[in-house]
Amino acid sequence: MKAVVLEKQHEINIREIPGGLSCGPGQLRIAPHTVGICGSDVHYYTHGRIGRYVVEAPMVLGHEASGVVLEVGQDVEGFAVGDRVAMEPGVPDTSSRAALAGMYNVDPAVSFWATPPVDGCLVEEVIHPAAFTYRLPDGVSFAEGALMEPLAVGMHAATKARISPGDVVAVSGAGTIGLLTAASALAGGASKVIISDFSSAKLEVAARIPGTLCVDGQDQRLLDVVSEQTAGWGADVVFECSGHPSAYDDLWKIGAPGNRTVLVGIPVDPVSIDVTEVQARETTIENVFRYANVYQRAIDLVAAGRIDLKPFITETFDMDHAVEAFERVAEGRPGDIKIQITVG
Repeated sequence: MKAVVLEKQHEINIREIPGGLSCGPGQLRIAPHTVGICGSDVHYYTHGRIGRYVVEAPMVLGHEASGVVLEVGQDVEGFAVGDRVAMEPGVPDTSSRAALAGMYNVDPAVSFWATPPVDGCLVEEVIHPAAFTYRLPDGVSFAEGALMEPLAVGMHAATKARISPGDVVAVSGAGTIGLLTAASALAGGASKVIISDFSSAKLEVAARIPGTLCVDGQDQRLLDVVSEQTAGWGADVVFECSGHPSAYDDLWKIGAPGNRTVLVGIPVDPVSIDVTEVQARETTIENVFRYANVYQRAIDLVAAGRIDLKPFITETFDMDHAVEAFERVAEGRPGDIKIQITVG
């Protein structure tokens, strides 16, 4: 069967890999339909590694996916052949201490698509646990289904932030995760999201989310705009979604007394924490690593029309042009939010 394979750093091929997959108990055989390209996919392509995860052998890329059920394994209920589904890409050891505590996303033994040495889902067929597969309602497209994975990050961040009705929220970074975190915060009851980025093209997309106020970092500081909007009080919730070290210069001053600051973006290098500012505000710091227990809620919110994912889909490539799609994302065009690939 055909797959998009990262052979090594800087080399991707579309080629045949062994097929003949079969379902075991509790599993589904699925034909991926739409797969989004994530920054981690591109980082493996351009750098060959992310921290301790190193590409040492050819690896199928992709982890943001929707598809169609081809076969239902033994003891699986609630699924039928032909069902349209979204797949949660991280599968833990369900008997692990982390999983039993409800934090399966931080299970050290989690198997995550397209994280070395685990193959991803840019391939014509995959086997996946039914417990981490979710049916898509009729009104939710395959493209939206593939966006549930990054939306789950935003949903997890908003959940960790304990959003309350009327909260004023600040978001640093208007990339895919920042935008979906903003949308999740608004769906959770935030009265306003003040979102900052240095890309005017990304802010144009952010402006399409009702309830957002956009701050161009080239002209204004997020800190100053939040202060203006709150009469000097500060934001109830602050999300850092850029991962850029410069975001931390003002980060600890943006929140109101008693604020919750959630670290979502992952910095490559160490960043500073102004402990005095954190203590003086009694800031609660939360951290996000992927997500847990939010996939179905993300689907339900999209199906209910509470979150519109369509503005975030920039362009779709077919599988034969997957290399071009990865090169496009690696190029980093300012207006691009989410590039997707159709497999079938």
